Amino acid sequence: MERVKYLILGAGPAGLSLANLILRGDKSASFIVLEKESVPGGLCRSEEVDNAPIDVAGGHFLDVRRPKVNEFLFTFMPEKEWDRYDRDSRIDMGSYEIGHPFEANIWQMPVDSQVKYLKAIALAGCNLGEEKPEGFVEWIRWKLGDLIADEYMLPYNSKMFGGELDSLGTYWLDKLPNVSFEDTLYSCLNKRPYGTQPGHASFYYPKEYGYGELWLRMGKALGESLRCSVSVETIDVSNRRVTCSDGSEYEAEKIITTIPWTAFKEIKGADPDIIASIGELKHTGTEIKYVKGHLDTKAHWIYVPDPDKAHHRILVRHNFCRNSEGYWLETNLNRVDDSITGVSYKNDYTYPLNTKNKPEIMHGLLTYMHDRGITGLGRWGEHEHYNSDKTVERAMEVYEQECRS
Repeated sequence: MERVKYLILGAGPAGLSLANLILRGDKSASFIVLEKESVPGGLCRSEEVDNAPIDVAGGHFLDVRRPKVNEFLFTFMPEKEWDRYDRDSRIDMGSYEIGHPFEANIWQMPVDSQVKYLKAIALAGCNLGEEKPEGFVEWIRWKLGDLIADEYMLPYNSKMFGGELDSLGTYWLDKLPNVSFEDTLYSCLNKRPYGTQPGHASFYYPKEYGYGELWLRMGKALGESLRCSVSVETIDVSNRRVTCSDGSEYEAEKIITTIPWTAFKEIKGADPDIIASIGELKHTGTEIKYVKGHLDTKAHWIYVPDPDKAHHRILVRHNFCRNSEGYWLETNLNRVDDSITGVSYKNDYTYPLNTKNKPEIMHGLLTYMHDRGITGLGRWGEHEHYNSDKTVERAMEVYEQECRS
């Protein structure tokens, strides 16, 4: 039994950031980070394929919008080692591509198509004063109109989330780019996007490495406090203790878990209602497949709503990763197309699902565990679809609130 002040489960961006903040803030504080993979990085790990990097859980990029986060991360991988890009993301509509978000870029279509979409948006419920619905599918129609819903949003999200649309809530949709009917009309008249832009409007990607290089360096900084190839199986809530697949046990004053709650084989000493609620959490997994060849596009990534194509997103590696060719297909694990050959990586946990009952479940779960010295952090600890920069920001907040001496 090893006893420490802080036990961090998972060496993805959340766990690595918190551990390094603890190390820098109080070198006397004992801590251990446990990671089931052989290297740190979590969903942001990279491998080399065809003499260039591939991010094994899809394209990951460092957003420029959080300067304090970037200032911290640049102490491990200086800004001079990154290229900065203005985002070019597009939607594959079969015979043509348009920019993302869809409703801000219909001005790129022929005029008759623009008129058709403008009419459909004008008749959307939000523009007719109708009450906001509670279901995801109904909300999409209410916000964007039937045409964008049927031709893009619903088929794309059904592919991405494995057909779970009826289980999704609407509480998270206010985070999406907000483009009003007036914004759409202005964009068609002036031939440029209006409204709020999506995340990663500008982003960094390493010049010589995959995104995983950043997290490898952060792991290296932890020295022997990082234990890789150690899979946590059981957590004992009453004693703040974990048992691992190799038989090792660890006990801590505080446990910070960044791994999925549903990944524990056993949760001991917790209220049965809490354990039952964890079983209601949903997620999806993905396959990332490398395909040789060059795509005739300047886009960094492309959304693919066509239901006849298995993948829902293409990461165009040669447009953001120096000296590379080829591209990556991102596909929900339920839709994998084995007829497409190439090096592939399967991830059982990629996206937490924002189901209707998730806010209630997570509020109860996180409050209950926090009262017992266990904190959930990051994409999986909080079951939130955080990008890596947001995850690091959350780690900084948790450090200030719970770890700073």
